[in-house]
Amino acid sequence: MCDSPLTGITRNPWDERKTPGGSSGGAAVAAALHMGCLHLGTDGGGSIRIPAGFTGVFGIKPTFGRVPAYPLSPFGTIAHVGPITASVEDAARMLTVIAGPDDRDWHSLPHDPRDFTIGLAQGVRGLRMALSIDLGYAKVDPEVAALVEKAAGKLAEAGAIVVHRDPGFSDPTETFRTLWFSGAADVRASIARERWPLLDPGFDRIAAAGETIARSDYIRSVSARGDLGLAMARFHRDFDVLLTPTLPIAAFDAGELAPPGGDRADWAHWTPFSFPFNLTQQPAASIQCGFTGAGLPVGLQIVAAKYQDSLVLRVARAFEDLCPIRLPEWR
Repeated sequence: MCDSPLTGITRNPWDERKTPGGSSGGAAVAAALHMGCLHLGTDGGGSIRIPAGFTGVFGIKPTFGRVPAYPLSPFGTIAHVGPITASVEDAARMLTVIAGPDDRDWHSLPHDPRDFTIGLAQGVRGLRMALSIDLGYAKVDPEVAALVEKAAGKLAEAGAIVVHRDPGFSDPTETFRTLWFSGAADVRASIARERWPLLDPGFDRIAAAGETIARSDYIRSVSARGDLGLAMARFHRDFDVLLTPTLPIAAFDAGELAPPGGDRADWAHWTPFSFPFNLTQQPAASIQCGFTGAGLPVGLQIVAAKYQDSLVLRVARAFEDLCPIRLPEWR
């Protein structure tokens, strides 16, 4: 969690004892502390939304291919590129500029001349929103759950039609681990073995686990990923957006790879709301929705169907108008 053997520990600006999350934690901290307006994050399982949630800024993982990437991530079509900013409008302006095709990235979407700032202020009246506090299987801190419930209530007061509804898919952790860990193993294999001791210990453990994954398991995970994408496409026939917590917990101690009691070799168990939507390639954003009693920010995740990036931004902007993003003061 932004704890590098080379550069040291990046710390949360709300509490320097806590992590900002990662892997784009430096970008989120910079956004929170006004160190520039526009910051780029890469999200292969939550690395835009996790630090945005832990630091209280705005981050959006666009539809896969909306922002081209070169070279392609070793994690393939799970990894997205997108903005981390101090406001929704800044992210919309940034996305307008960085979106578009690039012939070096054969996954990039066709040319789309849209300005993502257009329609930001349309509000949420009449939009159909599903609120899922736990996706049907995740364990969530009660304080986080209460803040997300309250946020959904504010959107309902603004005219949205909000109902409690889980999306109905089973826990995709093993599908994600199989695909992501295999990519990590491939990265490590490209590095001379004598240099492996220099790798981040957490990454090294994941890469080692990836080496043990059978080809048949990988193929089954690719198929399961397709089933998940289809399930969410059907879900969005009834709902414009899905609302969830960004994370089930507030930021934990800096220098740790996982909260207390968790598996330090695997971060998927404490990020249950982010990586499913890398598998489905949907646009998903995190926006600050309140603070714990300890003064740490909590994020609301907004997810829409593929290609509906403008809708995610519109809902986020409406919520930002209701509950303006609060940033830490300079010290």
